[in-house]
Amino acid sequence: MILGATGVRSLAESKGETGFRFPVLKATNLEKRSLDLPQDFAGSHNLLLIAFQRRQQKDVDTWLVQMKQFEAIDPALRYYELPVIARLNPLTRWFIENGMRGGIQSSRQRERTITLYVDKGPFRAALGIPDEDHIYNLLIDRDGNILWRAEGTFDEKKGNSLKQALERLTRSR
Repeated sequence: MILGATGVRSLAESKGETGFRFPVLKATNLEKRSLDLPQDFAGSHNLLLIAFQRRQQKDVDTWLVQMKQFEAIDPALRYYELPVIARLNPLTRWFIENGMRGGIQSSRQRERTITLYVDKGPFRAALGIPDEDHIYNLLIDRDGNILWRAEGTFDEKKGNSLKQALERLTRSR
């Protein structure tokens, strides 16, 4: 799947037609809670902010400051930061996770941060993510179906697109 120039996919373009789904994974959040994904994402709708490089945190932050407006539209919405890192040995993972944990003061934010240690190529392929140059933002349901997607930092066009998708989903309940 190649994103258009806007970096946004509508609900109709993504839901059930792409064949892309969030893969079944075991993971741990920064509060050390083991998770079976996607079923352990807490919301009926879950916005995943997927980053591949440390420098992309500032891009993720552009979305985080907007979350209250989206939660107001859809009370069933939950959001998560998903740093994606290649598979590593347990000792290296421990150092990375402790460093991240130490840098995040809020327990709510640590709960929403789930570091994925995966084979990146198959992970990206499962989600239709062409590269690691940008962050990717996916709205999924509990089954892992992609309902909406956008590439890159928050902007008004992407925000309006997500707002419309959430409004359609809440009306259809």
